[in-house]
Amino acid sequence: MTGILAAAGLSLIVSLLTMPLVIRILYRFKFGQEVRDDGPEGHKTKQGTPTMGGIIIILGAIIGYFGSHLILMTRPTVSGLLVMFLFVGMGCVGFLDDFIKIYKRRSLGLRSGAKMLGQTIVGVGFAVGVTQFPNGYGYTPASPQLSFLRDFGPPLMLGVFVIWALFLIVGFSNAVNLTDGLDGLATGATILSLVAYVIIGNWQLRQSCVAYLSPSCYPVRDPLDLAVVAAAALGGCIGFLWYNAPPAKIFMGDTGSLALGGLIVGLAITTRTQLLLLVIGGLFVLITMSVMIQITSFRLTGKRVFRMAPLQHHFELKGWAETTIVIRFWIIQGLLVGIGIGLFYLEWMPR
Repeated sequence: MTGILAAAGLSLIVSLLTMPLVIRILYRFKFGQEVRDDGPEGHKTKQGTPTMGGIIIILGAIIGYFGSHLILMTRPTVSGLLVMFLFVGMGCVGFLDDFIKIYKRRSLGLRSGAKMLGQTIVGVGFAVGVTQFPNGYGYTPASPQLSFLRDFGPPLMLGVFVIWALFLIVGFSNAVNLTDGLDGLATGATILSLVAYVIIGNWQLRQSCVAYLSPSCYPVRDPLDLAVVAAAALGGCIGFLWYNAPPAKIFMGDTGSLALGGLIVGLAITTRTQLLLLVIGGLFVLITMSVMIQITSFRLTGKRVFRMAPLQHHFELKGWAETTIVIRFWIIQGLLVGIGIGLFYLEWMPR
């Protein structure tokens, strides 16, 4: 628990203290957001707002994670390092995307093929890595099985598992990116998901098969360190939200959204709760589905289901205030996270 608090505290302090300086630097170099021409009219006022704030979330998480280990004089685990690799790697892909947008003064950055290639390289590296490095008990950072509350079914072949993991990584990183359309929306939703993984990692530690063998123990390799990773990112996100809350003084950009999407998937895979992620990250799923429904409906019938996709923009065009949408969507995400945690604890409740 000390490591979790240390990681979150260090990350929060770094994020809060460095953000004003970063905002001034980004303003000076005119690293501002390019707003889509076909977006809601109210978004025109956000043109030029500093972006790439995800750099500070990542920096805070790195300092929080490694700083907590330094304070407690413990060594980072393979599981923690692999999730951090996925987090930072996806952030680098997002940084390139943001930088091209700013340099070329357009709302589109990397070409879709180049972006997918970057996500694939990082994702495959992570997916292969988590099936290696067994500890003394034979537990690897992840197992080649599907999982919900824990692993189930037969092991997948390595190639199939890599494709499945890559599908989750690309899907969720883009889902968080789609959600990042209103001030504070994606940041607040991510905070709630990360709280869930701090709780899950801490509980898995207390019921770990390393501590004692029982039919209901968790064969998770490094549950405590995964909770530390989640806490480190959580602190960075909270500090960032202070400046990203409406009206935002800075945006996370693709640097932050791709990194955080990858991080959440990395935690789901290594805690062996892959399918539970669909509930814990439920808001991201709903918003992504709204885009898929809109595209499918328009291609098949020529009609739109929503006034605009993603879903948050539909409610903007209906006249809802931005803060109203953000807070109500946070409430939805909070309810889904609560359901997810409840499902996770369900098997431990008295029958």
